[in-house]
Amino acid sequence: MHTHVTASIQTENYKTIIKSELNELISDEAVSVGGGGTGFNPHELLAASLASCTCITLRMYAERKQWPIEKIDVQVSISKDKVLASTHFERSITVHGHLSDEQRDRLLEIANVCPIHKTLSNGIYINTSIS
Repeated sequence: MHTHVTASIQTENYKTIIKSELNELISDEAVSVGGGGTGFNPHELLAASLASCTCITLRMYAERKQWPIEKIDVQVSISKDKVLASTHFERSITVHGHLSDEQRDRLLEIANVCPIHKTLSNGIYINTSIS
């Protein structure tokens, strides 16, 4: 799978327009750090990627199994440990529907193999060029 997005910033602190093939969104920093607060900050976007991927993956699985799920809520927080030079994601999933304990356990297993979870859990390599 190949994903491509483009981010562009002009002179307005720190409003960034992010575009994919079909969609557009705004990323920004909070007013308290000089931004306009007009969009998600970069860490929120990263957390949103994990949260939305988890929701989508669980919904797809539940639909295939025809499980009675009304709603799935996923909360993600990110914290950094400067001493260990590591990043910690905390993910909490609430599934609304009549499910057995076994079904809920299976959904937890499925959440842990959503594509963004796997990407963030494996080696990441970033190649950068500038012109």
